[in-house]
Amino acid sequence: MAVTFSGEFTSPRTPDEVYDFLCDANKFGPLLPDFESMSVEDATHFTVKLRVEVGNIRGAAEIKMELSQAVRPSRAQYQGRGIAVGSQIAISTGFDLSPLAEGTRIAWQGEASVSGKLAFMASSVLEPLSKKNLEKLIDGLRCALTYPPTELIAQPAPIASVEAPSSAEQPVQAPQQELPGEAEQGAPAEPPPQSAAENCPD
Repeated sequence: MAVTFSGEFTSPRTPDEVYDFLCDANKFGPLLPDFESMSVEDATHFTVKLRVEVGNIRGAAEIKMELSQAVRPSRAQYQGRGIAVGSQIAISTGFDLSPLAEGTRIAWQGEASVSGKLAFMASSVLEPLSKKNLEKLIDGLRCALTYPPTELIAQPAPIASVEAPSSAEQPVQAPQQELPGEAEQGAPAEPPPQSAAENCPD
């Protein structure tokens, strides 16, 4: 089964700035819903590991992503394929950018298809779940492209910390919360970090 969605939002950034963000795997990848980790192969290919929770089904998915279209500063599209819980998953997300007087209009299109055991066992919840996940991705993008990093409550890991120049494929782990030291044992626990979308000012 396949589901498709589309919509648009605006950003105060220029089309070139939006394009550069969308085409940077280290910025785009961690915004994917239920992100756990990723490894970057080259400028247009990366593999992302995502949590999978569909009804009573729990597991993980490894999706190989490709920046299949990159036309500065007007078009960026990703294609992804992978396996989760014995099922084939294919996703496609495209962005068309057009200049505005004070920023950029981003028109997006998303499609997700699932075949195999997962589609058979949880077909009734796949469409609303796919819609929810696409909305999470777009909310994260809208937030990241609207507010400068200093205005967000929780910061993503710096790009420099997830790249190593000497290796062709480096794992990028989801940020981990540090345990307090002995001197901080009595202090109240810090709240867990929130996603970019949750940190957006109203």
